[in-house]
Amino acid sequence: MQLTVTPETPLEWLALKTNQVPVPLLHVQMYFVMAKAVMEAAEAGVFGVIGNGPKTAEEIATHCKLHLGATSQLLTLLSSMGYLQFKDTKFDLTPMASKWIAPQSPDSVHGIAVFNNRVVWDWVGNLGQYLRTGQGVQYHDTFGAEQWQLYQNAMFAVAGSEVKEFVRRVPISRKTTNILDIGGANGRHAAALSKKYPDLCVTILDLPEAIKQAASFAPKNSKINYQMGNALTDDLGENQYDAVLISSVVHHFTAAQNQALTHKVARALRKDGVFIVNEFIRPNYDGKAELVGSSSDLFFGLTSTSGNWTVAEIQNWQTAAGLKPTKTINYWTLPGRAMVVAKKFLDVHFLSN
Repeated sequence: MQLTVTPETPLEWLALKTNQVPVPLLHVQMYFVMAKAVMEAAEAGVFGVIGNGPKTAEEIATHCKLHLGATSQLLTLLSSMGYLQFKDTKFDLTPMASKWIAPQSPDSVHGIAVFNNRVVWDWVGNLGQYLRTGQGVQYHDTFGAEQWQLYQNAMFAVAGSEVKEFVRRVPISRKTTNILDIGGANGRHAAALSKKYPDLCVTILDLPEAIKQAASFAPKNSKINYQMGNALTDDLGENQYDAVLISSVVHHFTAAQNQALTHKVARALRKDGVFIVNEFIRPNYDGKAELVGSSSDLFFGLTSTSGNWTVAEIQNWQTAAGLKPTKTINYWTLPGRAMVVAKKFLDVHFLSN
């Protein structure tokens, strides 16, 4: 998936084709303003107000306690970006915005827009330092209660953007009775799996702060159990689970930590159990450039001093732990993301650390 400059006239097409358009100027002058505009609009409540029905600029500014002139500029930009449409003096959400950014929508990523605006925006200022030193923010170590709450709201939103495809394509069946979900405090994957497989028991292992702050939207299901802990240091048991899921977590860990964790996962799996690494994937240098995997790789380096991993690297951890990689399921709706799956065919408890 790519963000591209799209010509709207034959002359613009010719200008792009002949390299007459200063594309870097668009990146450094336009794109960051566009991103900040969407985040500020989300936090100010603009999308929520319009989501309740079309509004004039004056009504939006009044509801959100914003300056009318500045609000008009914001609404014009959001319209050019495809978030709003203007008709009969009023602004309304486009279908894209109604589904993906209006807080009223169950599919909305509104939570991460607010988190990025209030917390992450300041981190990006450290990118130059990260490039010079290789030392990221390590934000999990610095969060207070408010930041943890915003973070869990964001993770709930992000998980919702993929969970429909995840639950359709995840390689488990009705024979799967017991799953360990590492780092899944937001509960969206567990809830979707439990809805599809009512007899399935899911144990969610996550940090105490994550579980506490996710309590307000944790699924109310007796088959879903929360366990406070740390997958890097806790014993995961032996021959306990038919499947282990780790979603959007390994990009926070070093290669050595991921290898040690995979050994523990292999020990915790029952025979014929599967290990599912659900992640953003770092593109290979020799492959086609891919925006989602490469941009999130740099972001997670900045924020966790780690980053994304290639499919081959993840499979190497699995193989070294005695598991056999079986398939890689690339998302259709979110290119750059995949489930890297391995299976336990033999008793590998002797390989654990």
